[in-house]
Amino acid sequence: MSHSDSSSSSRWRRLPQSARRHLLQAFGAAAGAAALGTWPLARAQSSGAAREPLRVGYQKSASLFVLQKAQGSLEKKLAPLGVGVKWIEFPAGPQLLEGLNVGSVDIGHVGEAPPIFAQAAGADFVYIGHDPAAPEAEAIVVPQGSAIRSVAELNGRKVALNKGSNVHYLLVRALEKAGLKYADIQPVFLPPADARAAFEKGAVDAWAIWDPFLAAVEKQTGARVLVDGRNGVANNYLFYLAERKFVQKNGDVIQALFADSQEQGRWLKADLKRAAAIIAPLQGLDPEIVELALRRYNFNVTPLSEQVAAQQQQIADVFHELKLIPKPIRVADALPAVRVAQKQP
Repeated sequence: MSHSDSSSSSRWRRLPQSARRHLLQAFGAAAGAAALGTWPLARAQSSGAAREPLRVGYQKSASLFVLQKAQGSLEKKLAPLGVGVKWIEFPAGPQLLEGLNVGSVDIGHVGEAPPIFAQAAGADFVYIGHDPAAPEAEAIVVPQGSAIRSVAELNGRKVALNKGSNVHYLLVRALEKAGLKYADIQPVFLPPADARAAFEKGAVDAWAIWDPFLAAVEKQTGARVLVDGRNGVANNYLFYLAERKFVQKNGDVIQALFADSQEQGRWLKADLKRAAAIIAPLQGLDPEIVELALRRYNFNVTPLSEQVAAQQQQIADVFHELKLIPKPIRVADALPAVRVAQKQP
């Protein structure tokens, strides 16, 4: 068992019995459906009715979706189902989930924290899958010439981050492991582009950020990493989320999306240089920066396990304790009643 799996198991055991019961009930239903083979198939396919295009919310930093868009691979995978694809770009996960909540997208791909903030705000979505942990793909950095050498030295300092993004939890956990509280630093909430400008001008002392922005600031400015998600700080899972009613009616579309994501993910990792050359101009970055970021991510979407869902519950509980979200939430409420059957490569 890996350190990550061991930590997740420990967190699972620490959950209240009621929370574990709700999660197990949700996964019991999922396992039963998976035994039958698939998610419910859309009725429109058999009736001959025209089907709406799949509206995919993505971020320019989400390299796999950027690759799929550039290759047109998802369009090819969905063509036999009579389904097109509409790609809708968002600057970050929180904004993407706002789009999902108001009905402008069907499916999105975000980090750990955005779904928790969105669920606390009343958004109605479900987790349909996740990519493997990528703890190296997010970090807290300081300028090359900074005198700060440890997370403990962030006491009283300004730290830039995108509020509600995956690095929000990284920051909380890193401070905790360094003996600091979240209240001991001055969070400065900025989207990545504005945070990069503030970081370079010295308006903030540190920046909590994810790839490929992380790789870019390392390569272009010599920024130093104080800490990343490794060593039990934060697993950094990436989640596939969907509008609840869409999931109930479009199981075949979700299966096709998963199959294409797995295929493109394997191709990407097998030929990083070629993948980086395709993605780089679309992200406005040099290929070597994109390649560095790609090395730190893993791509192999699977349905949520009990342990991953339990970790999400722990993050939600931490955010509520810190009053970052206004009320406690149950991650189990955002789990689908069924899950997609995985085809082995």
